[in-house]
Amino acid sequence: MIKLSRTSPLWRWLLLVLVAWLGLQVFFLARIALMARLAPESTAFERSETWRIVTAQGHLPWRQDWVPYTNISNHLKRAVIVSEDDIFAQHDGVQWDAIEKAWAKNAKAQLQASRAAAPTSRPPKVVGGSTITQQLAKNLFLSGERTLLRKGQEFVLTLMLEAVLDKRRILEIYLNHVEWGEGIFGAEAAAQHYFRKPAAQLSPWEAARLAVMLPRPKYYQKFPQSEYLAGRTAIIVARMGGAQLP
Repeated sequence: MIKLSRTSPLWRWLLLVLVAWLGLQVFFLARIALMARLAPESTAFERSETWRIVTAQGHLPWRQDWVPYTNISNHLKRAVIVSEDDIFAQHDGVQWDAIEKAWAKNAKAQLQASRAAAPTSRPPKVVGGSTITQQLAKNLFLSGERTLLRKGQEFVLTLMLEAVLDKRRILEIYLNHVEWGEGIFGAEAAAQHYFRKPAAQLSPWEAARLAVMLPRPKYYQKFPQSEYLAGRTAIIVARMGGAQLP
């Protein structure tokens, strides 16, 4: 058994790590507090995509225009809530039932990986039942890797967002920065790109179509005639009336 004294190098190292982690959380909290008044200019995910696109293509086809909450169609708000997070207005940032199912799925994947006994096999992906607030936390501040450490930080950021911002502001920031295709970010850019109209004028069908794209926006941008896209759009349109807006 290892005994740690307060003067040992390991103790000091652990203390420094703790102080650095707490300092990082204070930094994140300050950034979130500013978002209550100021719109974020970009997200970590957008900056990562900027680098990827410029590196791959040598130029940046980029579309993004911030619009206030009132200039985004209620149809789109309802469609996104129904498609991505049906109890967004009620939960505290986390759907605990979905998290429990995700943990069970992760444990099963880990067990299968340990039994495979293949040294070159990839580690299993860590999945989670992400709410709109969790997605926003990840896009604003974190990398795209799926690890327990990153999921833990995402959880902390989610609680910060819910504590500092109201649901309306969370949804407003999310809809203005979520990805809708290669270099297409935010509701206004998506509405102009796909339907040649402002986000405020989207019809229920158009809004549902955009909402269904969110899990795989680049894929559906390339395959707009996907049967799944059409079928899922019809389902979302039928359910939109029951969505509660913040």
